[in-house]
Parts: sequence; structure tokens; C-alpha cells
Amino acid sequence: MDKETIRQRVWNDLDESGTARFPYPPHDRIPNFAGADAAADRLAGTDEWRAAETVKANPDAPQLPVRRAALRAGKTLYVAVPRLRDERCFVELDPDTVADIDAATTVGGLADAGVAVGPEDVPHVDLVVSGSVAISEDGARIGKGEGYSDLEFAVLSEFARVDDETTVATTVHERQVWPEPLPHDDHDVPMDLVVTPERTFRPSRAGRRPTGLDWAALSGERIGEIPVLQRLRDEDR
Repeated sequence: MDKETIRQRVWNDLDESGTARFPYPPHDRIPNFAGADAAADRLAGTDEWRAAETVKANPDAPQLPVRRAALRAGKTLYVAVPRLRDERCFVELDPDTVADIDAATTVGGLADAGVAVGPEDVPHVDLVVSGSVAISEDGARIGKGEGYSDLEFAVLSEFARVDDETTVATTVHERQVWPEPLPHDDHDVPMDLVVTPERTFRPSRAGRRPTGLDWAALSGERIGEIPVLQRLRDEDR
């Protein structure tokens, strides 16, 4: 079964079961789900969370409680600019300077409350939190299909801001845990930590983590749309 078929099945199931939460419909996005707050609370109880000083998180609705929890715990938060469209392609939120955490962590409030920084200005990231459409017991992840989560990780890897010491986690509903192994490409970032409202499990990374950009998987159009990719390509020439 290919990735798109799995996405459609998960989105349909979340919708038809009443598990999906605003924004509706869950299709064509990282789906919000009932229990996202509970999953964030469970993540905040892990050793990996407690040890992290810097967190990079996705901007989607189901991880809003994670972003808020990070700032409330005094962690510096980084969120990518949509589609990495700016040279300064990450937004930094400093818990010591954010006045209104609830407002600052919404999609609309991130840019206003944060400071745009380039990947070279991001410190070492201790914990990456990714949104998922589906996840398997072995840690393979399927996103919404645009590839930006893996690309953001690859960019940070090129600047040595993520490495083997960085934990990669996701929060999902149990219905998003696929019962069989998922398709996995070389540039896909596997999860080290999966948290649902009911449980936490830690798949083995098993050497599958990519270590940088997979240039062969990037089209000329994609490179042309992302300034940091253009810069890295030019530096490699």
C-alpha cells in the first residue's frame, strides 16, 4: 500500500469515527485529534522532554499544546517558516520574552511573537516534535505529503544543529498508529519517541536516520523556491 492510500485511510477513519478535531476536515493536513492535550501532557512526562532545553516543533493544530508546554517549561522553541520560504527560515520564541504564550504559539501568532533566524543561528536542538498523519510501531512516519518536516530536519542537519543526540518525537491518536510497517524512503526521518493519549513507545532508530540533504530527491523547482537550499547548493559547487 502506498503512502497516499494510507493517508486517505487514516484521514477518513479520523473523520468517520468522530476523532478529528478542528480544523475540519482532517484531510490534506496534519490532522488534529481528540486527546491532543493528553498526548502533550504525556510527552511532557518523558525523560527526553525533561532533558531538552531547545525544542523544534511543527506549527500544526495537534501540536499546539506541545508548543505551549515547551514555553511554559522554559524551553526555547523553534518553528520553521512555512515552506522555508525565507532566508531566515526558522522562528525563535524565547520563553523569557514571550508575553502571551497562548497567542504566541498559534499559527497566526508565531511570527509576531518570535524572531526570524537562519539555521546557522539555531543552537543544537535537543528535541524535534513532528506532526504525523500515520506512524508505525517501528517509528516510520507519514506526513501530509509535502515533505517539509523531513526537509527542515535535513537543513538543520547540514548545519549540525540536529545530530544523533537529538530526539525526534511525534504526538498522535491511537487511530493514527498503523498496524503494519509503513513505506519508508531514505530521506524520511524515523521517530525515536511516539506518544498517544494512552501510551508512549520508543521505536529503534536502527540506523535509518538521514544525515543531511538528499539532493537527488529535490527538484530544481523546489530548490529554486527555498533560499537556504539555493545557498547550500551554491556553496557545494
